[in-house]
Amino acid sequence: MLKNVILKQKLRLLYQNIELNYNTMRILKPIFISGIIAFTLASCGGTKGVMSTNAANIDKMPLKTTPLSEANMKRWSHLDLAKDTVPGMSVDKAYAELLKGKKGTKIIVAVVDSGVDIEHEDLKSVVWKNPKEIAGNKKDDDNNGFIDDINGWNFLGDSDNEQLEMTRVVKKGNDGSTQFQAASAEFESKKAELDPQKKQVDMLLGADKAVRTFLKKDNFTLADVKAMETTDPTLMQYKGMFTQILTTTPKAEFDTQIQEYKDYVYDQLNYNLNTEFDGRKIVGDNPNDMNDKKYGNNNVIGPKKEGAKHGTHVAGIIAQVRGNNKGGDGIASNNVQIMAVRAVPNGDEYDKDIALAIRYAVDNGAKVINGSFGKSYSPNRQWVYDAIKYAETKDVLFVHAAGNDAKDIDTAPNFPNDADGANPEYADNVLTIGALNYEYGASQMANFSNYGKTNVDIFAPGVKIYATTPKNTYEYLQGTSMASPNVAGVAALVRAYYPSLTASQVKHIIMDSGTPLTNSFNLAGAEGTQSTLASISKTGKIVNAYNALVLAEKMAAKK
Repeated sequence: MLKNVILKQKLRLLYQNIELNYNTMRILKPIFISGIIAFTLASCGGTKGVMSTNAANIDKMPLKTTPLSEANMKRWSHLDLAKDTVPGMSVDKAYAELLKGKKGTKIIVAVVDSGVDIEHEDLKSVVWKNPKEIAGNKKDDDNNGFIDDINGWNFLGDSDNEQLEMTRVVKKGNDGSTQFQAASAEFESKKAELDPQKKQVDMLLGADKAVRTFLKKDNFTLADVKAMETTDPTLMQYKGMFTQILTTTPKAEFDTQIQEYKDYVYDQLNYNLNTEFDGRKIVGDNPNDMNDKKYGNNNVIGPKKEGAKHGTHVAGIIAQVRGNNKGGDGIASNNVQIMAVRAVPNGDEYDKDIALAIRYAVDNGAKVINGSFGKSYSPNRQWVYDAIKYAETKDVLFVHAAGNDAKDIDTAPNFPNDADGANPEYADNVLTIGALNYEYGASQMANFSNYGKTNVDIFAPGVKIYATTPKNTYEYLQGTSMASPNVAGVAALVRAYYPSLTASQVKHIIMDSGTPLTNSFNLAGAEGTQSTLASISKTGKIVNAYNALVLAEKMAAKK
């Protein structure tokens, strides 16, 4: 669900010590290596590739102990393990040593998400434009079923908010299924969590209002609070609370956090967990009828630009312009066009929308699709599976976020996946991505990331990723939602420079050319439990763009 993958900086005030603590994205939430290694890549037909990392040195070099500079933090996912001592994807190294002077083909990357601010200063030059459609004539010029789909399509129309899928399952009533029993139990548990959360956010807002009223100013400082003279016991309590808060957090930042926390809680109350809410009335279709396809509009931003924050950030990770000194750099901006497909609301996406969004992207030329969404229940998942299999027949790669519940998705599925439990994959064009932190060692796994020996293919940077947000702004966001487009960008690079390679080959190149890490780290969601990448993913590796391009060149030369 989007509230699980859009930055909702869920602020919790711990009453006992007034400590501010973020739990982001249900979104959220470095190593020295060098040398050259040649090794056999079994799933790529025994091809040998010259890699930039020496497996013998991995996990044996001293760790980075100094903090990253702000400049490096903004681009840490582009950095190189050996040179920069952070677990980036060696993107800068690839551009400097492998791609300099080379010209690639343009690759269309579809971002199936909450919408994309296609007017953003750092994205508008890389937005896909449908060459067969005439803007504004209110005709379906290319006869693809979508009128004036100049930059993509919006399957949500003017709708923003939705229920969670488990809420929809509960609303339908007890059909005796195990799905209903599981959804009902989880629904009641989450509803029970809301009351203390609402009390907490209301208390924080009330305290803020009381202090602002007393001081007669909105943007009060730590000095202002310390200077408060009052005998009112409640105000004295608030004074102590804000003294601690403002010691570490500026007031403007606190205001942003508390507003996001309020939105998070009240969105659950009003929409996500509200069985009486029906956001689909705004859309106007029947979400349970796959043949009802005439809906939505061509406004790929959505009704409000701020609602496109998640999708805009995802698009920026892939394609924001490199080297223009405007925010961050995209992984593949020189070689991609972003097709915006809006299908993910604030709540859980409908299976029908996702299936049609994938088919739209495939039919209109996308070669890579990024899916930074997911949910625990998927009543019509076969529609999505069929769409993914359709993408496979058209040589399109689907890159998907593993999810942010700190769970093993081999046993607690995050849909869509490409294998149910331990079953064989039904398609060979899907990459499922877990999230890395920028700190090597005990904290190298993002503390929110899902994992799975069967269902998570590989890990990539997903913590504190800097990219575009609506209205010409830039922010750090984090989640497997950010790890996925990092990999989609690498896939687009490979396809741009080696277009003869198939989607399946690109998938296996990325998996096989990754950097293996064998050290132990803290397993997300399991305090005190140590694990390794090999135990929680199919490859036991992290993505490396340099290695992928080296292997791609060798693979392409054999064609």
